[in-house]
Amino acid sequence: MGTIKLNTIRTYSYHGCLIEEGKIGSDYTVDLEIKTDLRKSSQTDELSDTVDYVLLNQIVVDEMAIRSKLLENVAHRIITRCFAEIPSISRIKLAVSKINPPLGGDVASVTIELEEFRN
Repeated sequence: MGTIKLNTIRTYSYHGCLIEEGKIGSDYTVDLEIKTDLRKSSQTDELSDTVDYVLLNQIVVDEMAIRSKLLENVAHRIITRCFAEIPSISRIKLAVSKINPPLGGDVASVTIELEEFRN
């Protein structure tokens, strides 16, 4: 087994329960960690034998562009799509953070984390 991590993927997205959040938007970061078998690619040096992190990044960017009220919902969509499009992934750990959330206080970010295993 091996791990591929994409750290601090930055997006400007429109998630949130407030109407204003859907109009104004906010900065977000996403951290994605996947477990997969990296033994073959470590020997062959071929992209076709591993998980392409360009595709992982594109899935995150695509799903972050679709408005959700809850970060949990967008995170679940990212995980579902990664499992559907990349059969070699066995586990996904994902964190989605909203930077400067409108909480009425001085909070740098709020983060939700999900971890799922392939059934």
